[in-house]
Amino acid sequence: METARVLVVDDEPEMLVNCERLLSREGYACTTLNVPTEFSKVLRGCRPDVVLCDLRMPRVDGMQLLEAARSEDPEIPFIVITAYATVSSAVQAIQEGAFDYLAKPFTAQQLSVAVKRALRQRRLTEENRELRYQVARERGFGDIIGQSPPIRQLIERIRKVATSEANVLISGESGTGKELVARCLHAASHRRTHPFVAVDCAAIPESLLESTLFGHEKGAFTGAVARQHGLLEQANRGTLFFDEITELDATLQSRLLRALQEREVRRVGATSVIELDVRVVAATNLDPVEAVASGRLREDLYYRLNVIPVHVPPLRERGSDVVLLFQQFLRQFATTYDKSAPRLSRAAWDRIETYSWPGNVRELKNAAEQLVLLNDDVRVTVGDLPHPLGPADSLSEDGSPPLREQPYQQAREQALRAFEARYLDEILKHHGGNVTQAALAAGVTRRTLHRWLQRLRSPPEGNAR
Repeated sequence: METARVLVVDDEPEMLVNCERLLSREGYACTTLNVPTEFSKVLRGCRPDVVLCDLRMPRVDGMQLLEAARSEDPEIPFIVITAYATVSSAVQAIQEGAFDYLAKPFTAQQLSVAVKRALRQRRLTEENRELRYQVARERGFGDIIGQSPPIRQLIERIRKVATSEANVLISGESGTGKELVARCLHAASHRRTHPFVAVDCAAIPESLLESTLFGHEKGAFTGAVARQHGLLEQANRGTLFFDEITELDATLQSRLLRALQEREVRRVGATSVIELDVRVVAATNLDPVEAVASGRLREDLYYRLNVIPVHVPPLRERGSDVVLLFQQFLRQFATTYDKSAPRLSRAAWDRIETYSWPGNVRELKNAAEQLVLLNDDVRVTVGDLPHPLGPADSLSEDGSPPLREQPYQQAREQALRAFEARYLDEILKHHGGNVTQAALAAGVTRRTLHRWLQRLRSPPEGNAR
């Protein structure tokens, strides 16, 4: 079990010595501070589980430090200690958020009881958060985490259509979790004991797409040294998922439509056909109607796939789900990398919840992984968050030195990344998260826009922490 950390703030050296001696005897890791003006810096450095603070000190009083502590971590138990034991000061301290109040002189037992009560409260708060997370998780569907109205509607729609044999067309921005929805549909269907085969239409080279999808016979073309079963054939009796269906060219879309209509597939170079029994789930990050109008998706294939339309909401519309998902990813990566899951300050959580997340769940997951990997502290403040989540008014929120302390090229790159982050955030917001429209407005291709987003998610060279 991790040793509890206690920070004691007092301008009397003798009081600090006594508290450190008593608390160390109890097995706590104790940090003392007799310069109140350094409180915020020390608080971020030692990240205590409990704070004990004198109420009356030169230049800064305990109520000011209480406010500073709550702005950093509103759940930290703050115990006020003072020689001025009046009812009014005790009431004010409690009203302002102090956990307890000790009057000088106090005994070792009184100090011990107060700290134990504070730590118990801290544990209960964290356990309640964990319980709320578990309840929300169990109310989800499969691996879909969330309790916001849009995600509840999505889960209910999956429940209704999962057991049917109808084809499904999933729409949603990049990174929203369309493949996860497809897998949940498969897992809840009668086909769940048979294969789920995913086809990333944007990742397979066009020259290989036909033989990859439909298979080929030995000798069908140069390099075909053996028979290959296509992905449609491999998915027989299961579910076939086409990710980014609009990336298929018109010829392949036509062949796919014929295979779905005839419920049979012919390998390249074959003379016979193979009966096909698959449920098709397709996904696109474009608006399906606009994709048809622009020629990216054949109209007849659209109607064949769009028997059941399902829309996955972007992360910015899911409210408190952002926190639930981030907690899940922190735990997941902490386990993966055998590290402690960071505990975030209130300000850090606020930043995570209010950020627009143009890359959606994929970007959120990347940020959580980066935070676990690069942050060795158990507690995390806004300044610890990965780029571009740090303070909006700072160009060094990714932890790099101030611009004046950097070589010109490094400072220029840092400023450029900050500009790109703001530009992409604003243009995606303006176009409602539609990557295609944002790319057209920016005068670049969709792939270029995705490449920019991916580069911004990666820490700049030389700034690893």
